[in-house]
Amino acid sequence: MCILLILLPGPDTAIATKNTLAVGRTGGFKTIFGTCCALLIHTLAAVVGLSAIIVKSALLFSVFKYVGAVYLVYLGIKTLWALRHKKAATEMKAESKYEGKSCFKQGFLTNLLNPKVAVFFLTFLPQFVDSGSQTFIPFLIMGITYSILTAIWFLFYIYLLNQISAFMKRPKTQSVMEGATGTILIGFGIKLALEKA
Repeated sequence: MCILLILLPGPDTAIATKNTLAVGRTGGFKTIFGTCCALLIHTLAAVVGLSAIIVKSALLFSVFKYVGAVYLVYLGIKTLWALRHKKAATEMKAESKYEGKSCFKQGFLTNLLNPKVAVFFLTFLPQFVDSGSQTFIPFLIMGITYSILTAIWFLFYIYLLNQISAFMKRPKTQSVMEGATGTILIGFGIKLALEKA
């Protein structure tokens, strides 16, 4: 079930695609490392009960939701803006170098600021924990397993993107992909903002 959920495209997939196309395989790997670090924080937060507080508090949930939504819209607009204002090849190389440094941060914040991930950890995983026993270790193992499965899938996904990079890096193809990714990120941000707690 976790594998099916991981395969469903979401903000993490969109940001990994964007950074892999813009920066290369290294950018994609840094993005996924950031995503997995955020998943481990979600796991620890769920284990100690912080996620439960966020989910039960309408105010905290809304804060996370809107901050996450604004961040996704910001990334989407930034992607579309960069696409529209592409400059000379030397400037693009300098920009790619800078973007490589921010790939981890983008992957980390995109996942961490998504309250739906906290909701997932509190509603889906507890179904497989025996409430009559100690829940800390089983919950921790499931969270780590989910993070590892996520990493495996995205490593394969980034590798696949990189294999077809010759086609993907054609200026016309890249423009279409970056435009679509920017629009999708904005769409995810708006969708997140409009969702009810």
